[in-house]
Amino acid sequence: MNHDLVLGIGNLLLSDEGAGIHTVRYLADNYNLPPSVTVVDGGTLSFSLAEFFDNTNSLIVFDAARLNDVPGTIRSMVGSDMDRYLRLKKSSVHEVGLADLMDIARLAGHLPEKRALIAIQSAELGWGEQLSEPVANSLPRAVQIGCELLADWLQVATIGPVTGVDHHFAAQESI
Repeated sequence: MNHDLVLGIGNLLLSDEGAGIHTVRYLADNYNLPPSVTVVDGGTLSFSLAEFFDNTNSLIVFDAARLNDVPGTIRSMVGSDMDRYLRLKKSSVHEVGLADLMDIARLAGHLPEKRALIAIQSAELGWGEQLSEPVANSLPRAVQIGCELLADWLQVATIGPVTGVDHHFAAQESI
C-alpha cells in the first residue's frame, strides 16, 4: 500500500538534537492527518528505517540542523535543495546519517520524488531532555510548514489541528 511518510529524527537525550522527534510527536498529538500519512519517530536512525521508504509517495523529514542562523530558525529544503544540503552536511551524531538513508532509498529505487527536509537551528546540544525555548517555540511553525507541503502534494485543501485522532504513529527505538 502506498503511503506518505513523515519522519522525525534526533536524540532526545541531547536537548535540541531531539527537535525532529519532538516535532513529529507534536504533529501526531495535535493534527488530523490523511489516512495515507504515516508518522515515524526515527530516533537516531538506523538501516531498519529503509523499510519505511518502500511504496512511499512523499517524504517530509524533521530534524535539528546547523543552519548558521538564530536558534529556532526553520529552513524548508525541498527536492534537490534537500539533496544538496545533505551532500554538504555529512556530519551526523546518528548511527546512520540521513544522507546515508536517502542513498539507500535511492539505490533501492524507493526515493520519493516529493521530499523535503524541515530543519530547525538548535541552540543547545548538551545532555538534557528538554528543548531550548527558541527551538520549542518553533515546533508549531515547523509543523505548519510540513502540513502545507503535504496538503499541496496530496492535493487536499488543508491539514489542520484536531485532537483525539489516530495518527498512524510508529515508534522506532533509539539506539
